[in-house]
Amino acid sequence: MTQHVRDNEHETTLGASADTDVPRGDVTPGGGGLLEFVGLTLAAGAGVLFVVRPEFYEAGVHIFATQTASLFH
Repeated sequence: MTQHVRDNEHETTLGASADTDVPRGDVTPGGGGLLEFVGLTLAAGAGVLFVVRPEFYEAGVHIFATQTASLFH
């Protein structure tokens, strides 16, 4: 019965009751723009480094594999 009632209430989100307030979010819009830019810049730099200098990637994989293997020995 709850599922049927929820389908008819178009102004509420799924799982929310009609008589409770649904929070609209605590985050200020546009507050993460700088962090998103820095993250995308780092990801693009890593991609360029992977293409230009693949030995860095191989060294990173080797270090990661060595550290992981040392946890099991």
